[in-house]
Amino acid sequence: MKLSAPIYRLKRAAKLLSREKNIPLHEALDRVAAQEGFSGWSLLAAKASATAPAGELFGRLSPGDLMLVGARPGQGKTLMSLELAVEAMKAGHRGVFFTLEYTEKDMLDRFRDIGVEPGRFEGLFEFDNSDEISADHIVKRLASAPRGTLAVVDYLQLLDQKRENPELSIQVRTLREFARDRGLIIVCISQIDRSYDPLTKPCHDLEDVRLPNPLDLKLFNKTCFLNDGEIRFRAAG
Repeated sequence: MKLSAPIYRLKRAAKLLSREKNIPLHEALDRVAAQEGFSGWSLLAAKASATAPAGELFGRLSPGDLMLVGARPGQGKTLMSLELAVEAMKAGHRGVFFTLEYTEKDMLDRFRDIGVEPGRFEGLFEFDNSDEISADHIVKRLASAPRGTLAVVDYLQLLDQKRENPELSIQVRTLREFARDRGLIIVCISQIDRSYDPLTKPCHDLEDVRLPNPLDLKLFNKTCFLNDGEIRFRAAG
């Protein structure tokens, strides 16, 4: 059974329904699921997880990759990145999520949004929302990470928010070299510039990445952009 819309859109519809009808979110989610032909949201989320494009995308990644995942707010870039970590863990590798945006509870909720029970990957998943997150912090945390570990950085534009941190370009270069040397996969979530106009270009690309500070985006050897359910993947060279 094919969903009428990506799961992030269905969840957004449920939140709107919850506000409009003044009902609990879980009830609104179940109503949306019923409209899609499922008896409950958990079954819908599990179906979405099983058919998610993250599996195909993960198959295109290799140890040593530094990938950028870019999208406007609400387009599913965080869920996609988490799904990539889940795919890595399904393959027996570690998944690590570095974030300056989410709490641990938020992350547990994101797992359930994609129909995954976090306890399934006990011992393989790590969550880090330290205020000290930067390239140096990430390198230290992953110093003993085995080859094939997939780490998500949420998000790129926050890495140099502290004055004492190195320039963004230096940090990204550090992450690229570290991923290559250790055989890790590092996925950096990125914002899209507000000037992007979907009416003039169906899907954004590297030209639309928001860069408050200089950065050579060619440091990323793979990119993935999401817009209105469309996914555009590109590998350098």
